Amino acid sequence: MRVLLNIGSYMPINSADIAYQSRIDSYNVSRAVKALDKKNLIVIRRDDKSKNIKILALNEQGKVLYKKLISAMELRSEELESVLTEEESTVFYNVLGKVEDKIEQLLAKQAMSKIAQGEDAPGDQKELIRWYKKGQNDIES
Repeated sequence: MRVLLNIGSYMPINSADIAYQSRIDSYNVSRAVKALDKKNLIVIRRDDKSKNIKILALNEQGKVLYKKLISAMELRSEELESVLTEEESTVFYNVLGKVEDKIEQLLAKQAMSKIAQGEDAPGDQKELIRWYKKGQNDIES
């Protein structure tokens, strides 16, 4: 569902960008893309510059499902947010963002420490490291 929502929100998009934006490791993005293709919800084309890169978009059937999911999520979100004032909602999302950033930073540092000690890290942890380093480069720029 997260991959379908990402494709629908940013299409056309490639798998690497989905992995980065959704914080899903590339292996699981690839599995999800295969499942969406098997269910005939997406269109896959090769990138003009690099034949290894697949460009993804929703087909008409995928767009219908995407709109249903977005609608259901918006209703749920409105219901959940109804207990907060506008100010409380702003504070809540700011705090949540800070906590999420710190969690990703801690997990990436733990994974880098494992690798530095000669241990192998799973794909999702390697993705966390990549996202962490990208974030550090963005801050330095």
